[in-house]
Amino acid sequence: MRLLDEAGKQIGVVSKLEALQKAKEAGIDVVEIAQNAKPPVAKLIDFKKFKYQESKKERESRKSQKNVGVKEIRLRPFIGAHDFNTRVAKGKEFLKDGNQVKLSVFFRGREITRKEFGYDIMKRYIGQMESIKVVREPHMEGRTLVAMLVNVKKS
Repeated sequence: MRLLDEAGKQIGVVSKLEALQKAKEAGIDVVEIAQNAKPPVAKLIDFKKFKYQESKKERESRKSQKNVGVKEIRLRPFIGAHDFNTRVAKGKEFLKDGNQVKLSVFFRGREITRKEFGYDIMKRYIGQMESIKVVREPHMEGRTLVAMLVNVKKS
């Protein structure tokens, strides 16, 4: 097997027993890096320290990741002005936080016969939002009018 030291410098091609002997002398472990290579590659490292550094890198990468969620805003075809403004403010907040917004207009009973009111409410809502992109145009899903909005990235 090809043996590398802790710094990654090549020691040479040695037998498995020689590699284990060198590791024992140094008080560290032999870790096989590339088993499919000809000859297989192994490295002399402190395995616990190696695992710790790997987990540390993983935690750092998770920290920098942004979780994008989908938040839902529910509207009604005949919603009051204050309720509407409150939901617009909440939607802006969701988009500012980096979430997507699913906009839903529910129809109850005979309201379904007046879908144009739902489309008007949705158009008014989208008009009140600034710097957004409509990912999914308003469409009917059963008795619900649905659209998806995302924040436009500022370069």
